[in-house]
Amino acid sequence: MKHTLAIVLVLAAAVAVAQQPPPSGAPQGRGGRGAGPRGADPLVLGDHAGFTSIFDGSSLKDWDGDPAFWRAEGGAIVGQSTPANPVKQNTFVIWRGGEPKDFELKVEFKMSATNSGIQVRSVQLPAGPDVGKWVMKGYQADIDFANQYTGQIYEERGRGFLAMRGQAVYVPDSGRPVVIGNLQQSADELKAIIKVNDWNQVHIVARGTTIMQILNGAVTSIVVDDDTKNRQLSGLIGFQMHVGEPMKVEFRNIWLKKL
Repeated sequence: MKHTLAIVLVLAAAVAVAQQPPPSGAPQGRGGRGAGPRGADPLVLGDHAGFTSIFDGSSLKDWDGDPAFWRAEGGAIVGQSTPANPVKQNTFVIWRGGEPKDFELKVEFKMSATNSGIQVRSVQLPAGPDVGKWVMKGYQADIDFANQYTGQIYEERGRGFLAMRGQAVYVPDSGRPVVIGNLQQSADELKAIIKVNDWNQVHIVARGTTIMQILNGAVTSIVVDDDTKNRQLSGLIGFQMHVGEPMKVEFRNIWLKKL
């Protein structure tokens, strides 16, 4: 555990430093001993090198969800409920193209109300009297219209809140999540970068036992999950519609890179 915690603390510190702008007058480009390059290349949100598009922009090919709520429209996967057609139980649209293990996922979302989420390393529960046909359990990059929870890592139908926005968290074997570091930007500062009634990009990196969520280019939450009983190291990808008032949620530019 000490070894894992040390790695996570270094990671959290590196993220905090990476999110700081360079000091005024700092040298750029080549220089210094050995004349090597200084620092990493700048962040490009639209960089899809090595990624594969997993949504064709016009149909739900390779996606599976309740047609009463989910459709492809305007270059996006759209989930919509109405007063006459409410969501009575959280329902999901599920990608059927595989169950990736280590990967990066980039997706843009926009929503009008209520709550949603992006599922990764998840499972589909068997349908039954109390569980609908399209119900998922697992890690979720949480999204809500009020942006109280957007940017956190949650576990749907599992352990609940794993890492709130602004936290780096370690989950020990058979133990509760423990905050082992705070990211440089606070929860409120990270909330300020979320666009309301507009498109936002979520970038999820899942590698080994670590899951990192990046929102509009800012790291919002990190989880290292050593809970061998409850964690998942591979699984399904999907999007959620949550019970509540009528809503519309859209997902577009869905890109996956297996690591």
